Amino acid sequence: MPADDVHLPPGVTKPARFRPRFHYELLVCGVRGHELIGTDVAELRREDALVARESAGVRWYRCLRCDSWLPLARPAHPSRRHLPARSEIALPLRGRALRDKIVLRLIAIDRALHFFLLALLALAVFLVASHRHELQRRFYRVVTDLQGGVGGGPVQTHRTGLLHELDRLFSLDAGTLRLFGLALALYAALEGAEAVGLWYQKRWAEYLTFIATTSLLPLELYELTRRLSWFKVAALVVNLAIVLYLLFAKRLFGARGGAAAERAERDRDIGWDALKRSAPQTLPT
Repeated sequence: MPADDVHLPPGVTKPARFRPRFHYELLVCGVRGHELIGTDVAELRREDALVARESAGVRWYRCLRCDSWLPLARPAHPSRRHLPARSEIALPLRGRALRDKIVLRLIAIDRALHFFLLALLALAVFLVASHRHELQRRFYRVVTDLQGGVGGGPVQTHRTGLLHELDRLFSLDAGTLRLFGLALALYAALEGAEAVGLWYQKRWAEYLTFIATTSLLPLELYELTRRLSWFKVAALVVNLAIVLYLLFAKRLFGARGGAAAERAERDRDIGWDALKRSAPQTLPT
């Protein structure tokens, strides 16, 4: 058999390049367990060899996700005689389809955190707008006490820092604050829509996330020129990675063949044909 036709289990092959391949199947199986079928059947047939085989009185079951073969004893009390038809078996995601699901859900979690923080901030702004005079009076009273001044005396909030930002916030009129709160609420709704769509791997959410994230990159670069911080650098790196992943790995806007090429790539990694291509030709020993 040609060397190219030999399929070794994931994780045991020596990388052919400097950057080793990351096997998402092994990660998911390590967290959720292997996907085995046929462990409850009384008999294994020749056509079942793709997913379950028997050798020397030991049954070997193939994980439908990571291709690992596990030896198990025959079931003492089988619940059925044979494996169900292939049309009745739900195959787990693997390959690029599994990778995309994991990565998109990680981005969805990031967007969900943004939604939560922006929603809280919008609520706080609306509360400030509704009770601006009372909060402003309390703010200056606290600052005066902290500075050791006399009530009613001049208050120094400096030109930078939290006190300065709060002083600027309270100096805005209620109408401006409400507009600012509305903008934050709309942005939070956008992030929430991205989170839900990406979690369910919707194509429209990928486009929405790409456009929204790309439009904010110039602002993030401008903020870095004003004041450099590790948090801003990390946020920029994460957003750049998201943009590049969506553009090239998900093939948005026709890149690298577009949606048709992406579907074909995913189809090669899932389904019974993919299991046949990676099946060993001999029984495991």
